[in-house]
Amino acid sequence: MAEAPARMKAASDLHAFRPVPYMGVIWVVAEAMKLGFRNGHPDWCNLGQGQPEIGDMAGAPPRIAGVALRPEDHAYGPLEGIPEMREAVAAHYNRLYRRGKRSRYSAANVAVAQGGRLALTRAMAALGPVAVGYQLPDYTAYEDMLNTHLARLSAVGMRTREADGFVLTSKRLAREVEDLGLGAVVISNPCNPTGNVIAGAELAAMVRLARERDVTLLMDEFYSHFIYTAAGRPGAGPVSSAAFVENVDRDPVLVIDGLTKSFRYPGWRVGWVLGPPAMIETLGRAASAIDGGPSRIAQRAAIRALEPARADQETGAVRRVFAEKRNLMVKRLKRMGLRFAAEPRGTFYCWASLDRLRPPFDNAMSFFRHALKRKVMTVPGEFFDVNPGKFRRGPSPYRSWMRFSFGPPIDNVRMGLERLEGMLGAGR
Repeated sequence: MAEAPARMKAASDLHAFRPVPYMGVIWVVAEAMKLGFRNGHPDWCNLGQGQPEIGDMAGAPPRIAGVALRPEDHAYGPLEGIPEMREAVAAHYNRLYRRGKRSRYSAANVAVAQGGRLALTRAMAALGPVAVGYQLPDYTAYEDMLNTHLARLSAVGMRTREADGFVLTSKRLAREVEDLGLGAVVISNPCNPTGNVIAGAELAAMVRLARERDVTLLMDEFYSHFIYTAAGRPGAGPVSSAAFVENVDRDPVLVIDGLTKSFRYPGWRVGWVLGPPAMIETLGRAASAIDGGPSRIAQRAAIRALEPARADQETGAVRRVFAEKRNLMVKRLKRMGLRFAAEPRGTFYCWASLDRLRPPFDNAMSFFRHALKRKVMTVPGEFFDVNPGKFRRGPSPYRSWMRFSFGPPIDNVRMGLERLEGMLGAGR
């Protein structure tokens, strides 16, 4: 890191604990709180936030504000989730991605978890002694998930190239599998932080590679409904590797998603994994030691969120509203002099380079500090340089890259962009 943030306790204070860093967004929030930030503060602009706006939204159904519980909901639930929830998830995917296909998901293909990070943590714990590939840049939490299992797993970074728009291509993945003997690959798609989307023939090729080479794909698809055209219009629909699975009971593809992003219920902590039943059962066994299974209460509410008409209304509104915010942010960041390797086709993030800005704003950590003084939060790019074990040496290539979020409501996004314009314009 270009800066050594005061985010670790001294080793002597930790006793038998190891130093555990905050993941990027949480560190950003911790630093902002030192200057008076709190969630919901009207004078702060969190352009670093990793959740979408959660209130009433144009075109979306009313927010779910209550849930009716059954007597059994006060007890521990099944490790893989209650049957009704598992069936609802399977039906949701069959409706969106498996129409006309002979092989279709059932409840046996679904495991519910208390959030996406927990679903991924279970999957990492269940992997055998294999080489695990991951793309760079990618979601910051993967680093410590992999760190925890380095005695068993070999973590292999696949650095994408700016010239390719930071997109991991199917040919590149096939070459890495061949040359490095990868047994598993974890990919966020759409990608956090770049906003890139692997879709169509490229995504089909990756699923085919997994099937033919017996490579387990862990597809983190939490932004699957945030899809835009190249021109910035709302996409026609979601993107998922589930559409290209040949045999849902055999293909080694784990689809990981939930209500956190696309349904705008992050506080419910409801995630799920779809995959072959044998792998789903193993994830349940991992859950027996890690977390003990998901909340029945949250699942009971989640079933309603997945009702077809409500789900389609919600996710359609998400694409329309967030496309407008995406276009606003892309336009304003370009006007400030920031540069894109590729404009976002998914997520609610802009991944932009500061290298054309005057010092000190051409360095992401310095930009971050100056923006905080104006009550604007951003996430420096080097947090997405996932480096388990810190075996890779030298400075991060993302020191001049920044992730900007258009997750907040549009008025707050606009206010944050105006403040950044003022910051960059001062002293010109």
